[in-house]
Amino acid sequence: MNTAPQWSYRLDDPPPTLFIRAMFKAANAVQIRVSIDEIEPDVWRRLVLPVHWNLEHLHCGIQAAFNWWDYHLYEFRIGGLRYGDVETLMEDASDDDPRVFDQTEVRLLDFEQGAVFSYHYDFGDGWRHTVAVEEFLALGSAPKHGSCVAGARARPPEDVGGVSGYERFLEIIADREDPEYAETIRWCGGYFDPEWFDLSMADKDLRNALRSNVKRRLYQPKPKAVPKK
Repeated sequence: MNTAPQWSYRLDDPPPTLFIRAMFKAANAVQIRVSIDEIEPDVWRRLVLPVHWNLEHLHCGIQAAFNWWDYHLYEFRIGGLRYGDVETLMEDASDDDPRVFDQTEVRLLDFEQGAVFSYHYDFGDGWRHTVAVEEFLALGSAPKHGSCVAGARARPPEDVGGVSGYERFLEIIADREDPEYAETIRWCGGYFDPEWFDLSMADKDLRNALRSNVKRRLYQPKPKAVPKK
């Protein structure tokens, strides 16, 4: 006797619930790509994040994945509107400044696949990041933290002076004869490679993004010396 379920319904009938659940499992993660604007070649990270994270969590994730130090003000720009910490951003605002909306009220789940918006960090240096929502994912188990799955190149040093300051910084450290070389290389911790990126390190940092007691690396790790034969 054939005991297999027999699906028998017309095209205008709703499909069985079991069929719906099998075909349309709810997304529990989202894959996004974050890149720093106006720098070539691209400095970017690809992140897989819990879909229930809000914009405040996303800020922490971006800071961790790029190893920014989280010393400065930030905001998100979405559809011409500002989102962030309302109290902090409006503390010295004038009546003419645009309203700031609460970042905790917007979750990653609220975006559509393909959405693109901006994340601004350090209003002095003016680092703008493009955030692209690439794909919603239905993982086998809901992620408890973020993961960095790809990326390229080092982010600029904190307080380097924005895009123009970073360009000048790279010129100086590439020329040992530059009168500013010694002071500049000390300032950045003794070593800086713009091509450096360590996926395992970025992933570990992102996994700890929401932990308040995690210390950030101040500088790039120096390459290990090759032992002499």
